[in-house]
Amino acid sequence: MGETSPVDPAVLIVGLGMIGGSLAAALKSSGYTGRILACDPDVEEIDTGLEMGVIDDGGSDLAALVVQSGLVIVAVPVLAMRRVFEQLVPVLGDRVLTDVGSTKRCVCEAAREAFGHLPVNFVPGHPVAGSEKSGVAAANPALYRHHKVILTPESDTTPTAVAMVRALWQRCGAEVLEMPVDRHDQVLARTSHLPHLLAFSLVDTLARQDERLEIFRYAAGGFRDFTRIAGSDPVMWHDIFTANRDALLSALDDFETGLARLRAAVEQGDSDAMLGTFDRASHARHYFETLLNQTSYQTMEARQVQYRVSPGGSVNGRIRVPGDKSISHRSIMLGALANGVTEVKGFLEGEDSLATLQAFRDMGVAIEGPHQGRVTIHGVGLHGLKKPAGPIYVGNSGTAMRLFAGLLAGQAFDTELTGDASLTKRPMARVADPLRLMGARIDTAEGGRPPLRIHGGQSLKGIHYDMPMASAQVKSCLLLAGLYAEGETRVREPAPTRDHTERMLNGFGYKVDRDGDLATLQGGGALTSAPIDVPSDISSATFFLVAAAITPGSDLVLEHVGVNPTRIGVINILKAMGADLRLENPREVGGEPVADLHIRYAPLKGIDIPVDQVPLAIDEFPALFVAAANAEGTTRLRGAEELRVKESDRIQAMADGLDILGVETAVYDDGIDVVGNVSEGPNYQGGQVDSLGDHRIAMAFTIAALRAGGPVWIDDCANVATSFPGFVALANKVGLELAEVSA
Repeated sequence: MGETSPVDPAVLIVGLGMIGGSLAAALKSSGYTGRILACDPDVEEIDTGLEMGVIDDGGSDLAALVVQSGLVIVAVPVLAMRRVFEQLVPVLGDRVLTDVGSTKRCVCEAAREAFGHLPVNFVPGHPVAGSEKSGVAAANPALYRHHKVILTPESDTTPTAVAMVRALWQRCGAEVLEMPVDRHDQVLARTSHLPHLLAFSLVDTLARQDERLEIFRYAAGGFRDFTRIAGSDPVMWHDIFTANRDALLSALDDFETGLARLRAAVEQGDSDAMLGTFDRASHARHYFETLLNQTSYQTMEARQVQYRVSPGGSVNGRIRVPGDKSISHRSIMLGALANGVTEVKGFLEGEDSLATLQAFRDMGVAIEGPHQGRVTIHGVGLHGLKKPAGPIYVGNSGTAMRLFAGLLAGQAFDTELTGDASLTKRPMARVADPLRLMGARIDTAEGGRPPLRIHGGQSLKGIHYDMPMASAQVKSCLLLAGLYAEGETRVREPAPTRDHTERMLNGFGYKVDRDGDLATLQGGGALTSAPIDVPSDISSATFFLVAAAITPGSDLVLEHVGVNPTRIGVINILKAMGADLRLENPREVGGEPVADLHIRYAPLKGIDIPVDQVPLAIDEFPALFVAAANAEGTTRLRGAEELRVKESDRIQAMADGLDILGVETAVYDDGIDVVGNVSEGPNYQGGQVDSLGDHRIAMAFTIAALRAGGPVWIDDCANVATSFPGFVALANKVGLELAEVSA
């Protein structure tokens, strides 16, 4: 809600129908102290408003009512607004003027024609809310609560006028946004006006048929839900369609093109095309629902989630953590670029992986699922992707953005890659620069950061590239670009990094040669579909490995965990610290080694972490710092400057949080010293720490609470869903006391 002004101005609502009446009722309900007046040619509407108590006075004499007000809201049909504006010309003065019309270009033109210019005290507005009912008797004080109101002020509109109108709608519980006039009309043509037009047309078409009684008698709920809006006020919608004709016709053209494409698929029995359309639509509808509920990756930034973790307890049981995120990303990418159908099991249904999946749907790939970790991808081949309708959003995933940059550099169409606030701070020059050497055209934001704008239609050539830093993402990016390049692409890494891309490419029949630190492939080949069984993510398993390692009485088995040699740095480091950790039932699944990890509590000791293990455990260090805080002696890490440019500066973020808990640290440019403390009771105190929106920081301090002297509060934890859906439930299952609080 907006703040109550010391003196609320008198408000005049011109047109006391359902929209205007609901505004009056909402203001009354909010405790608005200014007088609420109404002007309407229908005296009965004024009398009804007075009887309901939603207005204080009213009548049909507009001029007499205007002089009593400080803010005038025009709530008549859009085609009737010019006449109202003409009546306001001699009496409006410097009073603030706004409207509720759902088309803004038409309203602004009417104001210009009436006043001779667009008044600087006029703030065009549109509450995106409504009802099939009409008249002030249908007024609903909650109509605008949690709904959007769009304002479209011009550059010279008086700021105080905008502030007054904004405050008015906020008093009604609305979320107030601003956008340009033409953009508003285009958006509303597609999201509101077109659906109403289609509903009117469908019901009219069926009502004209001889069998209409039979059709309506047996129509199911879907027909009722879709056609509900055809019961709206016909006159109002006639005016809207007339006023927003050009934008509506453009939206209708797009719809007719899509409908013709679907008709052709049905006619020709094109199962993939039909499935692709239905699947994209189904998941788009689901995505729309999550936007409304603020649960999707595109709205996580708006959610404030805090963890409260009680101290004590032990960690016991047998669990399976979600699938490996790195492999999940790659399974979708390579499955989409392969010829044939790829079946995936164990897919991680987290925000980042789902963003990758949705991106390929947006580029024309038919994908079934995910359902309980199963995904079916109908591949389109290396050159079968289609230009997406808008930017590709990858959420919080640096892996997705960097790998996408490589494969999109070889496409025939332009694309833009964007992500959430955290991702836009991360460096992308490390992939953009070598891709440019291959012939790609890529634009970045200032400092080489997202968004990335990739120009299609470029001829790529293979390069021999010595990476200046150890990064599996950079290596994978260049290998994916190499699929589209002429000649040979060779990438040399200064230290071993995860090799999931090389393994999976070979699994899809695309040969990648490995010779020590060198990966090589030849451009111009093809991928053939192959089944994928995604192992459990060792990065997700790490939090529970450390939880059991630091907590007396713990005995935990983590099942089916990927133990790729390029990912087991955390296992090697924990063993070097004295952890009682064993690999049981080792096996290979789809070219990836897996095992069950069995860990029991044992006292840990501080170590100097071997430099050669750093790239093998780069994502696991936040949890390992917690292990170090519970070890005897000092643990020293060097050669880990890569941690400075993850979702947060993970070295500084962990040092700051550990300091709050009373753990001594010393920070260096490329590492940290953590001075451990071991006692029979708590090893440090509780406190409130900030995860900075970094999922791994949040989960690391969650397990730190096991050995704290008091509760640990962790701020900004919404992004945990990006890598570990179900983390809270699983943590509580094994013995932690973790509560999620929406702040």
